[in-house]
Amino acid sequence: MNRMNDIGMLIKAFVTGGLFCVAGQLLIDKTKLTPARILTLYVVAGLVLGAVGVYQPLCDFAGAGASVPLTGFGNTLARGVRKAVSEQGFLGIFTGGFTASAGGICAAVFFALTVTLLFKPRDKNK
Repeated sequence: MNRMNDIGMLIKAFVTGGLFCVAGQLLIDKTKLTPARILTLYVVAGLVLGAVGVYQPLCDFAGAGASVPLTGFGNTLARGVRKAVSEQGFLGIFTGGFTASAGGICAAVFFALTVTLLFKPRDKNK
């Protein structure tokens, strides 16, 4: 019985994450937006949707399918700011996002550094 719940959660995460990818691909194909602007759009959309309380129900429904994409990072920033403002007041606006996302950012920097030390870049033309 529990296995069916796990499979259902995986399907929800896969479909939700896939829809984010489809939306990004449509933005690339149908607009003149650059990938960098789409990345920024996704983070800001997650931040705004998280700030108004709409994104968390999506995360509850889809799990990693909603929390792992860039919109999930924006949502994490919004949650961090909301929590810090309730605990620290005005200063929380400036510190909350950093506190909430520090673990993910540190992991990204650590793994990027590890990969750079382990592998040497090559010229693609050779």
